[in-house]
Amino acid sequence: MTDYLDVREAIVDKAVAIAERSCWEAVRLFDIATELNITLNDIRLHFREKEDLIDAWFDRADACMLEVSEQSGFLSLDPSARLQKLVMAWLDAMAAHRKVTRQMIGAKLEPGHIHIQIPAIMRVSRTVQWMREAAQRDAAFLRRALEETALTTLYLATFTHWMFDESTNSHRTRTFLEQNLQLAEMLDHAVYGSTHTRSGGESGTKPAGETKLIPKMTAAHMDASKSTSIRSAESVAAETQTKPD
Repeated sequence: MTDYLDVREAIVDKAVAIAERSCWEAVRLFDIATELNITLNDIRLHFREKEDLIDAWFDRADACMLEVSEQSGFLSLDPSARLQKLVMAWLDAMAAHRKVTRQMIGAKLEPGHIHIQIPAIMRVSRTVQWMREAAQRDAAFLRRALEETALTTLYLATFTHWMFDESTNSHRTRTFLEQNLQLAEMLDHAVYGSTHTRSGGESGTKPAGETKLIPKMTAAHMDASKSTSIRSAESVAAETQTKPD
């Protein structure tokens, strides 16, 4: 293997393969090097530490998500449908290794690893920003900030739901996301009433295919999402603590 990107991708693939045989906690860089017949120094040229492999795994999902935005007809969809396709494309990119992905998240949530958790928060923000760009969201100032908060909440809630979804083709997750996007749209209309425009935020005729995204959720819905997220995070953390056979 001589091509830089080929080596990098092979390292990520091998890490995931080893995790599938055991668990993410059991993955070691020296095992990856041995199985790929390369050196630890070769791995160091691509990844500073094992945690960087997780970021590379999610970078793949980001790339798959952005590829969907380039498909013919994507921009003819209304914004809620665009977000539905983008979020599910991101999740589908990891679906074949759902358990390992869940274990990766568990590793980041492990108590005492603040140096890992702070970059993880930034990682979430980066994915959400790419998602907004791909969906061509153009809100500005306060509305943009509220929209980002709402989208981040919905993205994380959907991701958490997906990690434990064993339904065919993640059907339950797709339904969960669709219902919450519909709720977001209805509440956004109730809050703002009129649309914003690219040219100056004045209300006017709604552009073809454009709808809005709610900047906040109802208190009951947020409480339910928070409760689900807490229970799921506890399950992920517990699974991470399980030692490999």
